[in-house]
Amino acid sequence: MGMTEAILLTIITAATPLLIAALGELVVERSGVLNLGVEGMMIVGAATGFAAAVLTGSTLVGVLAGIAAGMILAAIFAALALGLAANQVATGLALTILGIGLSGLIGRDFVGARRDPLAKIAVPWLSDLPMVGKVLFAQDPIVYASALLAVGVWWFLWKTRAGLVLRAVGESHGAAHALGYPVLRIRLLAVLFGGGCAGLAGAYLSLAYTPFWSPGMTAGRGWIALAIVVFAGWLPLRAVIGAYLFGGVTVLQLHAQARGWGIPSQAMSALPYLATIAVLVVIALRRQGEAQAPASLGTPFVPDR
Repeated sequence: MGMTEAILLTIITAATPLLIAALGELVVERSGVLNLGVEGMMIVGAATGFAAAVLTGSTLVGVLAGIAAGMILAAIFAALALGLAANQVATGLALTILGIGLSGLIGRDFVGARRDPLAKIAVPWLSDLPMVGKVLFAQDPIVYASALLAVGVWWFLWKTRAGLVLRAVGESHGAAHALGYPVLRIRLLAVLFGGGCAGLAGAYLSLAYTPFWSPGMTAGRGWIALAIVVFAGWLPLRAVIGAYLFGGVTVLQLHAQARGWGIPSQAMSALPYLATIAVLVVIALRRQGEAQAPASLGTPFVPDR
């Protein structure tokens, strides 16, 4: 395997959890809800998925358990932020703190345990193509699923009536309610979907990317996923570009350390987060003409009684 091919493969694996989590949060924010609990949902998904896979011996069960764990935390967030109209920023931060603590409890008996990573699925003939064969056509199932998810989210938001309704709720929940649309139900489904995506992203980290469990293994990826949504201008296909861009930055720091470039490891480890700040600054400076956030983003909705 050539160096270029190896780098591309590591970029894809590094970008996949970011892409999945970002797509889930993009749908949530399109509905008008700001969920800052993505990091907590990811790490609980990672711990629960790994624990379930070890206990049952099934990676599929682990993936499903990770998704379920993310959705359970998302349901708690929805109960507070939607049902009780609590402040969404504070609720999301609280869920992140809860998730980090809960993941330590769930994964305490599995620190240091290892599992075989997800098996690759090679597409006949195509996987033998030079350069792009193994990169595009010999990946694990979740990488393929992330590509399908990106297309599916784009199609749902821009080509279906349900997606149009969800975007309308995010732009003006009052007008959508006046037209008879169930705003809270739509937002609940969006939040659950986002939680499931965050849980899947976490399960990918512990079952495919590493694959083992260690406390804090998400290492801020949930926050990067939130930044990718802003970077993408709340557009699904731009989120793909953002995820692979940040995945490339993550891989750059690993290769720089491996090649001994003489740059302090702490500085290289901070590189993805510095890139996040830089991108957000550029977006803020060039906001004119770019896609804007949904008008009702972060605003609680209390239906008239």
